[in-house]
Amino acid sequence: MATSAFTHYFRSSIGRKQLVAITGLALCGFLVGHLTGNFLLMVSSDAFNIYAHKLISLGALLYVIEAGLATVFLVHLGLAMKLNMENMQSKGKYQQKTKTGRGTTFASQTMPYTGVVLLVFLILHLISLKFGTHYETTVDGVVMRDLYRTTLEYFRSPIATAWYVIAMATAALHTSHGFASAFQTMGWNHGKYFKNVKRLGLIYAIVVGAGFAGLSIWCHLK
Repeated sequence: MATSAFTHYFRSSIGRKQLVAITGLALCGFLVGHLTGNFLLMVSSDAFNIYAHKLISLGALLYVIEAGLATVFLVHLGLAMKLNMENMQSKGKYQQKTKTGRGTTFASQTMPYTGVVLLVFLILHLISLKFGTHYETTVDGVVMRDLYRTTLEYFRSPIATAWYVIAMATAALHTSHGFASAFQTMGWNHGKYFKNVKRLGLIYAIVVGAGFAGLSIWCHLK
């Protein structure tokens, strides 16, 4: 009975929207952690390589974490695309709202397109860096992958750097709407506090987008 109610909930429109919201917030949290680790690039090559080596040293646990992240991303993307298609096909209130433009912003209207750009970016990012050229270095007697060198070589290209900056601007646009929208979908939009949630979402988008973009430019100039 409980399983049936759970299945019915996540097959419903509100259930799927809330799952998109939860997975979106989870991905926002991941980006903060990822950006924090990447700032070690500016500390030293050894600091960044030790950080990367510690992650790799997690072994099977790392694969579990990566599988979890991939699942969260695919669920978020798949359900978001499905909901968008249903909205496009629906008639009446949604179309009327879209026509008048009430309650919509450029960020909200472009969510499907920015999502596709980020999907393409993620695939290329993994190919170029995670699965990119493998170098080795020795730090304190420990042989490890020189991901610092791989990263700087990648951003040596002005085209790669420009693409990365564009992708991060797209990520900022996407999350500037998605962050606050997730809270609203979950019902955490009390009138007294929701304006602050919107501000926090905008600050988050700017800091994360500018942080990643700034690091790519730093690597290029380095």
